[in-house]
Amino acid sequence: MTTTTVPAPPAGTPTAPAPDEPGQNFVRRLWRGRPEDPRWVRPAFLATLLTIGALYTYNLTASGYANSFYSAAVQAGSQSWKAFFFGSLDAANAITVDKPPASLWPMALSVRLFGLNSFAILFPQVLMAVATAGVLYASVRRRFSAGAGFVTMAVFALTPVAALMFRFNNPDAALALLMATAVYCTQRALAKAQTKWLVWAGTAIGLAFLVKTLQAFLILPVLALVYVVLAPTTLRKRIGQVLLAGLAMVVAGGWWVAIVELWPASSRPYIGGSQNNSFLELTFGYNGLGRINGEETGSVGGGGQGGGWGETGWDRMFSSTIGGQISWLIPAALILLVAALVLTRKLQRTDATRATFLLWGGSLLITMVIFSFMQGIFHEYYTVALAPYIAPLIGMGAALLWQERGRTWVSLTLAATMTATAAWGYVLLDRSSDYYPWLKWLVLAGGLVAALGLAFVGRLGRQLALAFVALGFVAGLAGPTAYTLTTLGEGHTGSIVTAGPSVQGGMGGGPGGGGMGGGPGGGGMPGPQNQQNGQNQQGGPGRQNGTGAAGGMGGAGGMGGLLNGASVSDEAKELLEENSGDYTWVAAAIGAQNAASYQLSTGDPVMSIGGFNGTDPSPTLAEFKKYVADGRIHYFIAGGGMGGGSDSGTSSQITSWVEENFKEVTVGSATFYDLTQPTSSSSS
Repeated sequence: MTTTTVPAPPAGTPTAPAPDEPGQNFVRRLWRGRPEDPRWVRPAFLATLLTIGALYTYNLTASGYANSFYSAAVQAGSQSWKAFFFGSLDAANAITVDKPPASLWPMALSVRLFGLNSFAILFPQVLMAVATAGVLYASVRRRFSAGAGFVTMAVFALTPVAALMFRFNNPDAALALLMATAVYCTQRALAKAQTKWLVWAGTAIGLAFLVKTLQAFLILPVLALVYVVLAPTTLRKRIGQVLLAGLAMVVAGGWWVAIVELWPASSRPYIGGSQNNSFLELTFGYNGLGRINGEETGSVGGGGQGGGWGETGWDRMFSSTIGGQISWLIPAALILLVAALVLTRKLQRTDATRATFLLWGGSLLITMVIFSFMQGIFHEYYTVALAPYIAPLIGMGAALLWQERGRTWVSLTLAATMTATAAWGYVLLDRSSDYYPWLKWLVLAGGLVAALGLAFVGRLGRQLALAFVALGFVAGLAGPTAYTLTTLGEGHTGSIVTAGPSVQGGMGGGPGGGGMGGGPGGGGMPGPQNQQNGQNQQGGPGRQNGTGAAGGMGGAGGMGGLLNGASVSDEAKELLEENSGDYTWVAAAIGAQNAASYQLSTGDPVMSIGGFNGTDPSPTLAEFKKYVADGRIHYFIAGGGMGGGSDSGTSSQITSWVEENFKEVTVGSATFYDLTQPTSSSSS
């Protein structure tokens, strides 16, 4: 077979003299790229990055504060360096988010520079999309043509869930970037058994741990195994290098954990999501094994077969709720992966092309398997983690099979890949019967015509063969492109968001759809659709995708106050801002989303009782009573969270005590209790 190598410059090619200034050399290299590349390649690469950035910036502020839970933490981090370090939900440091804070840091720095607004919060995620696309291009370009790199970038940028999450303030964008970086660095290390690149890979995994804890370790076995088996050096050195990379990972991810665990609990915020105020407990419990076995203490819902987070099984990534988010090109990626491994099976152990396929393919497979069978909390947008693995397999696989298209079985494999892509695209589009109904037929017809041509591609002239390739490229990406453009045209808010239109049996995000409630024919957990303009709640006008209303479980609005922010009226805002400087917290509320809405509206700290769900045992009733006695909290906001339903829960105890002992104040549809005005019958 023909191996994929970078051709050396022709003998006698003159070498340009180095510029006098190193900075000039850097600029020249940045613009020119590889000396052996045609001059159009690097400008086209930079233009593609700018296009992705512009595309993802379009309509960015329609999402307002997006997930108020994280926006409140970003606001707090922009006001207090202590809140910045710990990832506190408020600047007074009552409790943290239920994740490490690394994903919040770029947003908090942006808000410090540009003020609290939607653009300042969300634009760092757009930059992460551009960076991820660049990393993927660099990885593919090292072994294949620039064209393969551009295909990879297009596939990544036009993945619907990527267009959703790289414009949203959840941790998943930062995680995807760091995981792609880790694979790229491992690929660089494999080329010449370079220790420094493997150490960088370990560092990227460690930083990813500070974004989303144990999810960062999903691909760790793949990276370590591929390197130990295939790196071009002695086995002893390979093992030593992997151990050194592991040390770098521990240092990069462990320094923050060590500080938090050693810091006196009395002088730091409570660790949100934990039951014992321990980050290690949060890591291995709620955010660790609980995600696998479904036993998350304080979770919103259950897992398992048919549980609250959907059916598990090998086909989960292709289900009605998830398929349109990510699975458009998964069949193609898997077919191309197998074909590439067959083509490279007889090459030497250290072959870099095969190793690259194993890195990206292994990362895709292990993540898919775990996502498919995990019984705990699982949201559709988690699948953005797969996007950086799928895209290189498409770009590299198509390039490799194109090189070997003269073989009959290779051309037939190309045809089979195109057929599977067109058929699956038709199925996904058919799940949204009212969504451009003509598109599914164009995808199917165009894909099948392209497949027919690809079956004989080895016998066709180059121009005609390229025409069939172009047709297949357009047909294969038409569906995800439509979903992506729909996603870019809408705002998305709340804790559970989805890309694209509503789908039959799913929870799409098109008109009438929502993060949880779904649209016509939608499924999922019931909740009211929030179609308010969000001026007070989310910081800007625009249709919002997700659930939302004042209150929550135990209050008006169903799940609204639990999984999306509440709507804060001007009167309520004015009430809380009165004499706000006299209090540590202008108010306290059950559940983080409820508290976040009022905090983002007023700009003042609002205590989140019980963390995200209202089920964390912080503060205790005794601690809350002391805060009130010391005059540190002005109002208690009724409703919100899950904690109000259990008499034994801390949140419920606090709610009962407040209702029995303090004056009720009604502002519009919202109910407050003035903690500075005890009732005459109070026994507090």
